[in-house]
Amino acid sequence: MMELDKTKLVIGFADGGSRGNPGPAAYGAVLEQDGNCIAEIKDYLGIATNNVAEYTGLVRVLEKARQLGVRDLEIRMDSELVVKQLLGQYRCKNEGLIPLYEKAKILADSFPNFRIVHVRREYNKKADLLANQALDLAAQENSTKCD
Repeated sequence: MMELDKTKLVIGFADGGSRGNPGPAAYGAVLEQDGNCIAEIKDYLGIATNNVAEYTGLVRVLEKARQLGVRDLEIRMDSELVVKQLLGQYRCKNEGLIPLYEKAKILADSFPNFRIVHVRREYNKKADLLANQALDLAAQENSTKCD
């Protein structure tokens, strides 16, 4: 992992997924600068919807970027719903998503320069891979436990 240059743009990729909707869920996220990885995060969420996992991935990557002192941030996600809600093009009406939406908005607004863009799934492969690794790891742990 390379060291952050706080004067330059950082690109964040976030993804969430569930196996079943709701079902076992996880997120993955990556922060990059000049094509080099600054940070990777992933976590299993338990049983949740796909949209909760997507929003959680966004919130976690925003928190990580803020923790690192990023000033100029562009987030890329393959969730059209999350991106359009954050841009104000869609309203967030789902009771389960509103707290995550509000937290994401507050965090996004805390960056001097922030933008979020929708990308096709093939341009979000690393974050998707991390989310799936978290799901696979949780599935392995659950399959080896004895009652």
